[in-house]
Amino acid sequence: MAMAIPAGQISSDAARLPIHEIVEFLRQNLGRTTTAYISGVKDPKMVSHWVAGHNAPRDLRQMRLREAYHAARLVIGALDAETAKAWFFSSNADLADQAPAYVLRRADTWEDLRFVVPAARAFTVNGSEELAAEAG
Repeated sequence: MAMAIPAGQISSDAARLPIHEIVEFLRQNLGRTTTAYISGVKDPKMVSHWVAGHNAPRDLRQMRLREAYHAARLVIGALDAETAKAWFFSSNADLADQAPAYVLRRADTWEDLRFVVPAARAFTVNGSEELAAEAG
C-alpha cells in the first residue's frame, strides 16, 4: 500500500502545479492513452506534447486533467496505481453507475465533474478498510 498524502496537499497540488506536471503524473500512473481519453483528445501523442511543454491543453481539458489528478492521487495514495487504473474505468455507484474516466471525458463544466473526487475519496475509505480487515 502506498503512503497516504494529506488531502489538503493533494487539493493544493491539483490547483497549483503546472499542467505539464499534472499530465506527467497521469501519464506515468495511468498511461498515455488513458490520460488522453480523460482529457478528451483522440490522439495520445498530444499527451507527450503537453509533458514536453510544446503546447498546453485548453482550459476545459486542463480542468478535466486537474480533477483526474486529484482523484488519482487519492486512490494511488491510499491503494496503488493498478487499482487507480481499474477504478477510473469501473462502474461507480457514486457517479450514476458511470466510470470516472467517462465522466471526466464528457465534462463540459465543473458542475459535470464535481462528484469525481468525492467518489475517489469514498472508494479509498472503503478500500483501506477492506485492506485493514484482510491484514487483521
